Amino acid sequence: MKRERQVFNPFSVVSYMGPEYFCDRQKETKELTDALHNGRNVTLISPRRIGKTGLIHHLFQSLDKTEVQCFYVDLYSTSSLQDFTKLLAQAVLTERITPFSEQVWSEITRLFSALRPVFTTDPISGMPQCMIDIQPQREEWTLQQIFSYLEKASTPCYVALDEFQTIAEYTDVKMEALLRTYIQQLHNVRFIFAGSKKHLMTEIFASAKRPFYRSTQMMHIGAIDEAAYYQFASAHMAAHGQRISEDTFHELYSLMDGYTWNMQSMLNRLYQSGVEQIDYNTILSTLNQVLQEEMPSYQTYCRLISNRQLQVLRAVAKEGTVSEPGSTAFLRKYGLGAYSTVRSAMLTMLDKELLYRRDDGSYEVYEKFFALWLRYSSF
Repeated sequence: MKRERQVFNPFSVVSYMGPEYFCDRQKETKELTDALHNGRNVTLISPRRIGKTGLIHHLFQSLDKTEVQCFYVDLYSTSSLQDFTKLLAQAVLTERITPFSEQVWSEITRLFSALRPVFTTDPISGMPQCMIDIQPQREEWTLQQIFSYLEKASTPCYVALDEFQTIAEYTDVKMEALLRTYIQQLHNVRFIFAGSKKHLMTEIFASAKRPFYRSTQMMHIGAIDEAAYYQFASAHMAAHGQRISEDTFHELYSLMDGYTWNMQSMLNRLYQSGVEQIDYNTILSTLNQVLQEEMPSYQTYCRLISNRQLQVLRAVAKEGTVSEPGSTAFLRKYGLGAYSTVRSAMLTMLDKELLYRRDDGSYEVYEKFFALWLRYSSF
């Protein structure tokens, strides 16, 4: 029997909705809080879709805004010093100038003469919004001024730079060296350098050849504890008149390897279904719907890689995780041929983020739904 579907769904797949809808991460939140409060910058590393961005927003939400100022910057779309500086300026200054105040803007332009406001209207809400542009050739000076502005703030400032590894690909400036020069002079500002490309983040912060060498506390996060996740999910289901047993939840958690985004996607749809008693067949039916919807995208992924890469990718998907890709047993089981060609294929797919190398050295398909589609499809 199904219940009438409600509009509100507590299992968000898009954004942080507040502490009531955030699962666990108590240990990680405390670890981040302790580090920042005690003057340590943090390098936060996790695979994509584990929940590092949600953790950052949860941390910032939990802090007393009268005692600390928090700023979040997503660097994923940036490719230059100008992009970086514009996003940081918007994060730091936009709240002060929206809604627009001529007095506040005059104060800011005295401090940042290279900034230019661009006022527009949000096409959805109709509310005025302000974007910040920077005069060409003034980016480095403006960046220095922003850090100086934060350093002089009346309360400590915490800045989260998400997808930080992106700066390693800037070609217009040696961004790591530039940032390190400014950041090491700051006492009132603490940073979270968050990233999802483990090999790049490790290289930036653990290589003696790089400017940020051993300058931060390293922190890796993995999947949410299964027991805590079950308590969280079953409570929200129960409030909706739905039930999911611990054994059934374990099946779901195992299928998704605990990856937060994939778990949230499934729980979101299971909640939407209104099915009162969720069992394993309900999970499989919901998963099949997701895979059918994503199939065109997955087929495109497969066409963009070589036949050998696809063969290796499917083999890893069928195994779940592969600890010894060069073993005779693995190569023979899937008819992969010489390990040299398999290794070359795996390196290419690691770079393309189709494969992921876990902390224990084993390999898995990066995207869980894609892995399940590869495992069960005949494409």
